[in-house]
Amino acid sequence: MGNSPYDSPALSPAPVADLAEQMDISERSKYIKGKKIGSGQYADVFEATLATDRSKLFAIKKIKIAAESADVGISYDSLREIRFLQELSHPNIIKLHSVFSTKDQNLNLVLEHLPQGDLLVLVQDVQRTRYTPADIKSWMLMLMRGVWFCHQNFILHRDIKPNNLLIAANGEIKLADFGLARSFADPYAEMTSQVITSWYRPPELFFRARYYGGAVDIWSCGCVFAELINRAVFLMGIPPDNELNMVRQICEKVGTPTEANWPGVTKLRSYVTPEEIIPERSRGSWLEQFRTVGEDGVDLLIAMMQLDPNKRLTAEGVLKHKYFTSAPRPTPLNELPKKGGGVDAMGEELKRRGGEIPGEDSNGGGRGDKVARRIDFGGM
Repeated sequence: MGNSPYDSPALSPAPVADLAEQMDISERSKYIKGKKIGSGQYADVFEATLATDRSKLFAIKKIKIAAESADVGISYDSLREIRFLQELSHPNIIKLHSVFSTKDQNLNLVLEHLPQGDLLVLVQDVQRTRYTPADIKSWMLMLMRGVWFCHQNFILHRDIKPNNLLIAANGEIKLADFGLARSFADPYAEMTSQVITSWYRPPELFFRARYYGGAVDIWSCGCVFAELINRAVFLMGIPPDNELNMVRQICEKVGTPTEANWPGVTKLRSYVTPEEIIPERSRGSWLEQFRTVGEDGVDLLIAMMQLDPNKRLTAEGVLKHKYFTSAPRPTPLNELPKKGGGVDAMGEELKRRGGEIPGEDSNGGGRGDKVARRIDFGGM
């Protein structure tokens, strides 16, 4: 029996760990890292090329395990981002090409190269960048196609904002940063309300709704739409930038949520509004402020910014709105403004932990959403 081929060490199956390591080395060797384009506490970002074709560019986001919790290693946000990017393949969602680790156990995400920075840079560059209503229509069309694809796959993004919309070399918009994303396939699964950057967060989350769906992303997209039109944040919190002031902003600029315009809202666990009831904003008022996108554009904006999430258009409903087929036609990709922040802006975006807001101090936990506080207007 000693001569059996199955007793030969040379024919014994390699340990799974050794196979995994070999596969990891093989994947790692496909890419050559170039210059560092972003560096932060959470991650470093490098330009990279394909080893077999130096003309093909990538961005490698090296997540620093040491920066994560010492107890759990890599954070849930990072795992969530990897999981959803592996599941989603769409022209308007940033592409994850590969994942591998290095000898120091840091995790590397190989992402598509997006050299034009983010949409926020274009919005804020008022002096040098001019864009038209047709450009806005093209950007919104790409954003909504990406969001529609997420929702079709039962995934909520939960942090849509201009600096999470990266721009490819050809001008295409790519939805990025899935660190706060969540599956909503189970309508009875309770979800946290502490998501979405406050300036783009819908009222139901300020009121601590436990159950919600794609309508939260639609509100955020509506805020982005308004910001593109006026080149200013639509619902910017007034210092101190807290939940109380954000609810005030929604009441003043959209209307006070009441049982009349949102049946059941008063039953939400943190429903509190200022004593003065402000009627829902009239169509004429919306048109006066956002007239540059025409009546169809204003009608779409109103439909996306409904206080009652049940009344907001779905992503599919937005794409079917007549705004996108009325004049002017969306600007072709090759004619869109391409004066973004370049690879440095891409590096700044990718270096952050998923769901993090740029410039947020350590007191906010770097998450962009501070610790929940019950709104007490009476105490004011």
